[in-house]
Amino acid sequence: MELIANWLGNMPDFAVPFALAALGLIISERAGVLSLGAEGLMLVGALAGVGVQLAVHEPGIALLGSMLAAASVSILFAVMVVWLRVNQVIAGLALVFFCQGLTGLLGTLLGWTNQPVTGLDVLPLGPLVELPLVGGLFRQNVVAYLTPLIFALVVWYLHRTVSGLRLRAVGENPQAADAAGIPVLRTRFLAILAGSALIGLAGGYIAVLSTKLWIAGMTGGRGWIAVGLVIFARWSPWRALAGALLFGGIEALIPQLAAAGISLPQYFVLMTPYVVTLGVMVWVALARRGGDETPGALGEPYLREERR
Repeated sequence: MELIANWLGNMPDFAVPFALAALGLIISERAGVLSLGAEGLMLVGALAGVGVQLAVHEPGIALLGSMLAAASVSILFAVMVVWLRVNQVIAGLALVFFCQGLTGLLGTLLGWTNQPVTGLDVLPLGPLVELPLVGGLFRQNVVAYLTPLIFALVVWYLHRTVSGLRLRAVGENPQAADAAGIPVLRTRFLAILAGSALIGLAGGYIAVLSTKLWIAGMTGGRGWIAVGLVIFARWSPWRALAGALLFGGIEALIPQLAAAGISLPQYFVLMTPYVVTLGVMVWVALARRGGDETPGALGEPYLREERR
């Protein structure tokens, strides 16, 4: 029972980065831009968060720095895919390698590697923390509590606001959206920046609030799992949140099993999240009971002169 209680209490800490990164990808891809650079942007957010935290010792400002840094780096990707019409798959992969090298270099040169930082204290929710088994769910930091609210705001924006409906229209049929007077290129550009800011926040969460230090490559492939999570969720934010809890629960279970004295092969433990990701993607490909929910123009560049 103690193992289950500890597992549930640690699950949100592992799930939040997956959730925020997947939500950022959904915003970008709902506008028709295939984003494979989440791993790199999370590294940028993690490095920037630690750097700002070491400078100002304010976790809130550090997380804001993570968002701004990732959004700034994503401008390079946005220019390539929106205006230069570079292949979005190649541009996303190039962004990952660029960010991996950049963050590794800067982290070493600036001396931020393995420098501990102070994160946010947990915020217990009164008597709820005394509940059996699930009490740990109500002993989290502020960002974990705010994550469902962020999802609710994004869902409201995408489905209940004019600009959100325009963003989705651009992702479904940019030619029709352009004919209706919607600025396709600007909408895609802003969607990339907004989505990248959330991905940077996911990286900042890992570095500033979870591990509380910077190590080169510390995201450990979570950005790639977030890409698979978006496919699993079929570009639905709420399904992405549920999937993040699934993947977060798997990651949170591994250290709990080790603490309970259950011996598992090291490489089996390391590959488990990716095996689950592959299994989920295969299941989604075979299931598709509700039809294909992929944005109609996902991955397709747009040029007004080619409007049909």
